[in-house]
Amino acid sequence: MSNFTLLAIIFGYFLVLMFVSKITSRKTKASSFFDGDHQSPWFLVAFGMIGSGISAVSLVSIPGNVGNENLYYFQFILGTIVGYLFIAYILIPIFFKQKLVSIYTYLQNRFGEVTYLTGASFFMVSQSFGAALRLLLSVKILQSAFFDKMNIPPAITILILLLMIWLYTNKSGIKTIVWTDALQSLFLILVIVISIYSIVKALDTGEKSVLNAIIADPKFKFFDFDWNSGTNFFKQFISGFLITIALVGLDQSMMQKTLTVSNATDAKRNVLTFSFFIAAAQTLFLFLGVLLYMFASQKGLQLPMENGKYTQPDELFPTLTMNYFGSIGVIAFFIGVVASTFASIDSCIAALTTSLSYDFFDFEKKSEEAKRKLKNMVLIAVNMAMYLIVLAFLNSEGSIINSIFKVAGYTYGPLLGIYLIGLFTEIKFQEKWLPYMSILAPILTLGLNYWLEKQGFSLGFLNILINAVFTMILLWIIKK
Repeated sequence: MSNFTLLAIIFGYFLVLMFVSKITSRKTKASSFFDGDHQSPWFLVAFGMIGSGISAVSLVSIPGNVGNENLYYFQFILGTIVGYLFIAYILIPIFFKQKLVSIYTYLQNRFGEVTYLTGASFFMVSQSFGAALRLLLSVKILQSAFFDKMNIPPAITILILLLMIWLYTNKSGIKTIVWTDALQSLFLILVIVISIYSIVKALDTGEKSVLNAIIADPKFKFFDFDWNSGTNFFKQFISGFLITIALVGLDQSMMQKTLTVSNATDAKRNVLTFSFFIAAAQTLFLFLGVLLYMFASQKGLQLPMENGKYTQPDELFPTLTMNYFGSIGVIAFFIGVVASTFASIDSCIAALTTSLSYDFFDFEKKSEEAKRKLKNMVLIAVNMAMYLIVLAFLNSEGSIINSIFKVAGYTYGPLLGIYLIGLFTEIKFQEKWLPYMSILAPILTLGLNYWLEKQGFSLGFLNILINAVFTMILLWIIKK
């Protein structure tokens, strides 16, 4: 595949997004960037959220991680389904009843200004690092496949991607993103189907017997009941449930699209429909992972390992695609990476801009002209921060999806604990102590995790539960 062809794919794809942006940007106000004028069709939002939920991390890390953890991620997927039910029937009615744009305004209504700003701050830290890690993986893939051959350094690649996202979202934000993400979700689904077809075609087992080969593969294991393992069923299921609540229900970037729907009933339909789509897509990624390792084994490829673990699982899918699956496979994978990158990062940038504008700069109290200036300044600042964070993690190794969930366990834990206290108790606390308790909880979680690992016990992704529990205990201590 020539550099010119890959460049043409990126440019052509970007032109399509700009065309959609031009159409959706007509007759917009400054607030349209944040709320989409509350006119988004729920089914379009649900379909578009597939792209945001998948990202290049799912496209590459979920299949790659099969080599080290079999299909145990399916246990996590089961937990996410219950998490989406919680979001649909508990959170959505509250958010719509209070007519929220920033979901962290709930904390102000329930507790006060300090809690509100603390919750928004934890979101911004969590979202910045999560989005940066997702963007980092996309950059690494595009570098190895394309930009390294043109002697373009990673710093320029990051800048190009962020600039492209800014160009098609800067005017109408979430109003455009709802439509562009739906388009990108369509491309992602096609990529999954084409990728699986390309691998099946490249295998020597024959298309009819490939399913039997998958089932017979040693990695075809869904459940792990070893209590000391980080992939234990109960740890994964509970983590899936809680991380979904935190990373979707308490995440401005995911909920912002849902809140652009006109009413709570349609918003519930959006969340439940999206949960089905995303669970199905992630399960397909697991089967794709089995196929990839089957293919590597059949070709006798020596994959880098250390202490019985694959050290570069995220590189498996891109490497095999670029060298073995033909032009169609390369084009499909390349479009998938670009689509998933844009779909996940544009929402994150819009959410961070929303949180900063509403939660810290009193956006609603300003004039129309002041609103536009503030939105533009905050948007540029968010892009600059994203750029610097990605540069800082540029040389990191290992499975990025594991890194994202580990970081989320420490950064979203206090936010989850505060919301649970607010939703299920009547207590109020002495707010002046809240920021300190919210920092102390992750520190205690880190210490406990370190001690347990010394005993041979891994919490896995369950850090978020321990962190939330510590937060609730500390808040109980400082209650009024």
